[in-house]
Amino acid sequence: MKNYQILIIGGGTAGITVAAQFKNKDASLKMAIIEPSEKHYYQPAWTLVGAGTFNYKDTIRDEADYIPKGVDWIKDKATGVNPETNTVSTEKSGDFTYNFLVLAPGLVMAPELLPGLTEALGKGVVCSNYTNSEHTWEVLQNFKGGNAVFTQAAGPIKCGGAPQKIMYLAEEYFHKSGVRKKTNVIFATPAPSIFSVPEFAKTLNKILIDRDIIFKAFYSPIRIDAEKQDIYFRYGKPGATNCTVTDVEKTGEELVGDIEVKMHFDMLHLAPPQAAPKFIRESVVSIQDGPSKGWVDVDINTLQHMRFANIFALGDVAALPTGKTGAAVRKQAPVVVGNILNLIKTKQLGKVVYSGYSSCPLVTGYGRMVLAEFKYDNIRDSDPLISKFVDTTKEQYSMWLLKKYGLPFMYWNLMLRGKA
Repeated sequence: MKNYQILIIGGGTAGITVAAQFKNKDASLKMAIIEPSEKHYYQPAWTLVGAGTFNYKDTIRDEADYIPKGVDWIKDKATGVNPETNTVSTEKSGDFTYNFLVLAPGLVMAPELLPGLTEALGKGVVCSNYTNSEHTWEVLQNFKGGNAVFTQAAGPIKCGGAPQKIMYLAEEYFHKSGVRKKTNVIFATPAPSIFSVPEFAKTLNKILIDRDIIFKAFYSPIRIDAEKQDIYFRYGKPGATNCTVTDVEKTGEELVGDIEVKMHFDMLHLAPPQAAPKFIRESVVSIQDGPSKGWVDVDINTLQHMRFANIFALGDVAALPTGKTGAAVRKQAPVVVGNILNLIKTKQLGKVVYSGYSSCPLVTGYGRMVLAEFKYDNIRDSDPLISKFVDTTKEQYSMWLLKKYGLPFMYWNLMLRGKA
């Protein structure tokens, strides 16, 4: 059974970034990455693909080109983690042991958790940038008017702002295609507000009003009838025992229970339910009960496992009260790397901590973007240098250029090389 000083599960954004930073600091480390995929995807651009302003092929590169030199690539699926024996099992390659384990396998789409979604997703007028952004673009181009519904499942999802980004772009596209006047653009979310950070919510609320977008708070999708093109929501305001349906004349939505609403759609874009990979959920490394059940149990500042000191986790799989984004990984990676290197050398954790930083580049139209940066407790955490020149709480063309050109360049050439 082969042993590694540092074993990383996952060759996505988090796994590759961590591996590159480790190798940049100490080339002698004996390391491996367990990752089955031959391809690496720049997922933040899928919003732009879905709006017809980015080529999907440009979001894909070969995984082999980004595995750091000197790191073994175990091209296989992890199937189990046993922290009691410091062992990771794989589908075909057997078991591996580790001195330190970094969990960065990301998350998985779980459409089966929303009745009717598995059958409907990616077909006809039901689309999702999370699963097939090229189909989203087809749906937008074929849309002739009616209810354009944008929503997201309750629970943690990758890039929580993504469901509304495509909605803003679609609304603008409908003007270009000549169907906006006969269209209701509806954004229905389980959340209580359009965005959790007040400084950015103020701008986004004004956009909703100015562009006549119908906003539905506390709307959690519970099932889909693809044949009739109806989606059902549960009104989830805390303590609510009934709800009042508004905008009936416009949207035709209908109360079908005390807190259940039916809404017809002529196109539907949604973020599916999402979960930690099965082998994580079934391992003792995950939280066993409560609202964070299934996600990896880590200290929110050190990213060290709460029960197993030689395990760390970062990225989407970690149970952290902040946005699951690549920008969060960029701040998490140095904490994981620094802590493990300190443990190897001094048996002590490092002093660098993660404050919950995440970023959501909120594309609000073709050529406009609000750069929402925040940390734990929904506190604004905008870059002090950028903020000197640009008010990132407002729509900016410069931030659009950052999204379309700057961030992809930084991702491929700096972040995945361990340099940013």
